[in-house]
Amino acid sequence: MSHASPRSRRLGISLGVAAVVVVAGAVAAYVSWRPVSAVPVEQGQKPEPGWFEDVTDAWGLSFTPDPGATGSYFMPQSVGTGAAVFDCDGDGLLDIFFLNCAGPGSGSTNRLFRQTAPGRFQDVTAGSGLDLAAHCHGVTVGDVNNDGKPDLLITGFGVLKLYLNLGAGRFADATAESGLANLSWGMSAAFFDYDRDGWLDLIVINYVDYDSKVECKSPEGVRNYCGPNSFSGTASKLFRNLGRSRAAPGTAAVRFEDTSLVSGIGKVRGPGLGVTVADFDGDGWPDIFVSNDGQPNRLWMNQKDGSFAEEALSRGVAMNAVAQAYAGMGIAVGDVDGDGLLDLYVTHLGSETHNLWRQGPRGQFRDRTAAAGLIATKWRGTGFGTLMADFDGDGALDIAVVNGRVVGGGHAKDTGLGFWETYAEKNQIFVNDGTGKFRDASPDNGVFCDYWTVGRGLVCADFDGDGAPDLLVTSIGSPARLFRNVAPNRGHWLTVRAIDPKLGRDAIGAEIRVRAGGKEFIRIANQADSFLCSGSPVALFGLGAAETVEWVRITWPDGPVNKPETFAGGPANRALVLKRGEGQTP
Repeated sequence: MSHASPRSRRLGISLGVAAVVVVAGAVAAYVSWRPVSAVPVEQGQKPEPGWFEDVTDAWGLSFTPDPGATGSYFMPQSVGTGAAVFDCDGDGLLDIFFLNCAGPGSGSTNRLFRQTAPGRFQDVTAGSGLDLAAHCHGVTVGDVNNDGKPDLLITGFGVLKLYLNLGAGRFADATAESGLANLSWGMSAAFFDYDRDGWLDLIVINYVDYDSKVECKSPEGVRNYCGPNSFSGTASKLFRNLGRSRAAPGTAAVRFEDTSLVSGIGKVRGPGLGVTVADFDGDGWPDIFVSNDGQPNRLWMNQKDGSFAEEALSRGVAMNAVAQAYAGMGIAVGDVDGDGLLDLYVTHLGSETHNLWRQGPRGQFRDRTAAAGLIATKWRGTGFGTLMADFDGDGALDIAVVNGRVVGGGHAKDTGLGFWETYAEKNQIFVNDGTGKFRDASPDNGVFCDYWTVGRGLVCADFDGDGAPDLLVTSIGSPARLFRNVAPNRGHWLTVRAIDPKLGRDAIGAEIRVRAGGKEFIRIANQADSFLCSGSPVALFGLGAAETVEWVRITWPDGPVNKPETFAGGPANRALVLKRGEGQTP
């Protein structure tokens, strides 16, 4: 959300000039392509529907996030809200939880939609316990008390709420008894087990120390929303789950302790927005990647003793190839080139470039945006939610991005968006050729890309059980939209859900590898990426022409790295639920 101040640019150069080796070709690509407009180049052409159909109305979803009254340029409005996709009642169907940002007393509460049958949603907010009215932004899902039911954590401006799942779509506010507290402005968050003790811990990414009395204007003197450079950054919060050891007798609640300072994470300030968690160096311990707005990103490497070391600069992901710190928002993680290593993609302002960092060797990254063909895109936008998924099932991860400006003055017209019209932009789809090189397929995917929106949240999940990744989009000032994957001639597929019976829940953080057709594919059971959102822990694999799977291997979050559990393969086009202990170990 940065307004790209010269100060932030100088900071990026001074930090990175000694550590970043700039390839001449990459420099040329970055310098030669720096458009500031998000207007499609093919203005007069009507794109084809492509891979998605809009099923929002047909499936019974009706939700428009309320940003609150406009005119005061209250900065939290411009951040928007995310959404969570999870099975709230254990019936095997994915449900949706939406957030509102209008604030206390607005009457606009968060909303829960239950999928009552495949492709049919019903608003079940009443009686759920989730009807909070506040300045909410982010949500993450995880079973924090190991009772087999996914719980919810909500962040926002003055908001940090933990809701325990009581079953049957009912939740209880357990914030006070949990010991969770955050006085800063919370954004994206993630549950993960950083100490490998079987209990899900929590990372909350905080933004800036916002003062609503500060007024900001454009260079032309027009009042607008402030950017992050108007305020100091704040430190993120890390909480360790203590399990039931300190909970009240007879309850299923849990207690957390604030380990922000002792871990090192709470000692470093920054305007954080996005977060994802994965084992980036292969030591079996989860690390944390944070996208910062106009300042270098953070890569917190797990030291296995409760502490983390910030190593983004030395590992190549602090800044881009030309040593600049862009306005980092959303994060996508996945293996784009089939080398078995996780790569990172981060969205930025429309006047900048969304960046792809490829990993290799293990634990080291390099900005390969230009080489991947992601510079000269059909149009530019200020990206927020983003993710990697194999939309056409050919075995290669594609990229989706939702866009929306943070400063008015865009080119959208006749959209019906009122105040938010000049903030609206169009979404994007980039298709992977299988080698990590991408083609901009946005004009070919009109249903998803050819509409104006102030996009913020983006979630991927297989809502209808056909093995194909569908997309859910949240925006500011316009309805959330659900897009069903209808890509023609899709390849074969496999979905894998990893369960740890001893814990009674999904094995969040598990590394899942599938071999089929002579290729190996990797996914992480990770519900936290994109922006402000929480997705399904079920891993979706496109297998291309492969009709059979040779094997599935799972490295469990608290298991040895060199001894993954191997499960038998079989026919493709199946949904597998694999339980720890039922496979074979070396």
